[in-house]
Amino acid sequence: MLSIYKRKLPTHAVEPCAARLAAVSSQANKGQPICVLLLARELEQFILREQAEDLLRSPAVVAVDPPRVRYGAIARLPRAVGAALAAQQAKRLVKTLRSNRGEPRVVVIFHPLQLPLAQAIQADCAGCEIWYSRWDRYELAYDATPERRERLAELHQQASEASSLTFAVSDTLVAIETDAGRDALLVTTPADRFPAPQIDGTVVAVSLGHLGWRTDWALLRAVAEQLGEQLVLLLIGDWHEDECADDPDFQACRAHPSLVWLGRQSDEQASRLILTADVGIIPFKVEPFNDAGLPNRILKYARLGRRTISPMLSGVTSWAPAVTRAADADEFAAALLEQAGARTRPDGELREWAIAQTARRQNEPLWQRLQQLGVTRDS
Repeated sequence: MLSIYKRKLPTHAVEPCAARLAAVSSQANKGQPICVLLLARELEQFILREQAEDLLRSPAVVAVDPPRVRYGAIARLPRAVGAALAAQQAKRLVKTLRSNRGEPRVVVIFHPLQLPLAQAIQADCAGCEIWYSRWDRYELAYDATPERRERLAELHQQASEASSLTFAVSDTLVAIETDAGRDALLVTTPADRFPAPQIDGTVVAVSLGHLGWRTDWALLRAVAEQLGEQLVLLLIGDWHEDECADDPDFQACRAHPSLVWLGRQSDEQASRLILTADVGIIPFKVEPFNDAGLPNRILKYARLGRRTISPMLSGVTSWAPAVTRAADADEFAAALLEQAGARTRPDGELREWAIAQTARRQNEPLWQRLQQLGVTRDS
């Protein structure tokens, strides 16, 4: 069975209709010309979703889901059986369209496998045109067997010849049709739904390590909400749902688009990710457990020429040259913005300082004491 998308006014959003579409037009509109989009996939997963949604702004354009028996499965049937099934589907679909929307004047196909259904609709609707969207080299699909590619090439040629209007997404696809002696119109693909966050003044921050009990989710939430699209925060490390699932601030952070949850990464990968950031952060709560420690991630950020923004933890002052402390969310956000763009001008002096903080240098007091006790120092 084929299902139809219904138009939701006034936003023009489209949503799937589980059952046959209820009547949405007056009796007088039942004979109006309509355009039928035979979707290659459900609209939410359709690669040309934005194009389809724009066309669906008109009440005279209708989108139809793929049938339960997919187009590819129908194409593998004996041709006579596939044609009979397509004719049966077309008969039911046209009856529904005529009852609720109007008379098909155009049927748009987005894959040559849809041609049998389109031709069956055309045969049942006088003056109906077939339009063919060419957004890929379908006949060269990676997952197609040689026999399937041969069948797809045949259907593509038939679809191109049956089409009253072929539109392709690239100059190359248009040229392929032209070289074959057929006309094609260039209609490139939109990306309306893809987010376009702010690009000026954006700060990219990174957090490396544990994300759970000790994380100040309220601070991260406040900073993210204050900066909005000015912030991208890369979270490298495991996050522990069992430790903070009931925390509404954690849940808000999980949902915030500026926080990018990358999970555990190797040190090699993490170092490269830090190179894409302007600044590192310590997102810990100011509590006794966290206050006295010295997070090693400060040194890791600094080895890559990145400063660290931290709450007012006292232990971090041991590496004062690398750290900026902030008293609250406002100061934290302001400190982040001051580092915007620093990824293009890493701090070379900070990097040299950090690289000099070797285990041998840090262990010098221990070696001295061991020598006093007669323990031989290595060569």
